[in-house]
Amino acid sequence: MRDHSIQIMQKILVRLLAVLAGATIAFSAAAQEAEEAAPQAPRRIPIAANFNVNEDLENILLLDLSNGSRVTIRLVPEWGPSHVERIKTLTRSGFYDGVIFHRVIDGFMAQTGDPTGTGQGGSTLPDLTEEFNGFPHVRGSVSMARAQDENSANSQFFIIFYPRFALDRNYTNFGRVIAGMDGVDAIERGEPPENPTRILQASIAADGKSQMMPDAPVEEQEFSVDMLNNSSSD
Repeated sequence: MRDHSIQIMQKILVRLLAVLAGATIAFSAAAQEAEEAAPQAPRRIPIAANFNVNEDLENILLLDLSNGSRVTIRLVPEWGPSHVERIKTLTRSGFYDGVIFHRVIDGFMAQTGDPTGTGQGGSTLPDLTEEFNGFPHVRGSVSMARAQDENSANSQFFIIFYPRFALDRNYTNFGRVIAGMDGVDAIERGEPPENPTRILQASIAADGKSQMMPDAPVEEQEFSVDMLNNSSSD
């Protein structure tokens, strides 16, 4: 009799545990559904570029120019994620190395990124869908160039000399010069310039590439009559 009662209690306990397990699974599923249905907190978008050159090196673009300057640009993915990713992809492929600033307008901007140097070229990658935003085009802003079509940006970009707010919400502003703006100011003007400034090397700071400097000009040696007379000959 006692053994029979124990068996009954065991069966009741097993059923109770099964009910509790089912309730736990149902609660977990309901909680997951509620979490997925709850509105997600909006992604925080920085209102200004981070000017600390030692932080977030993955999003710092370095341009070593033929005028001897290194220009440091803070890329802000939250402003234009696809455009920042394109710039980083092309930079790491060496696409910008040797490219000139082909359109440089005093008081406005310096444009580069066309390997043909004509303003008509780009990369073989597909054009980008616009990511226009309200961040103002101020001195040092870096924005993507495009043709008349809003979705025609590809590889060319420009750096602003002085504020041009008419560009806001019409071009994708994706970064800001945070060091070396004097090097931008020294870029040769012209459309195209007679002696264009060139990007010797573009790199991402996280990759740790040393600055590339322009070759020093070779000085022609002047020979005097005395030097020629003192030369040895067979």
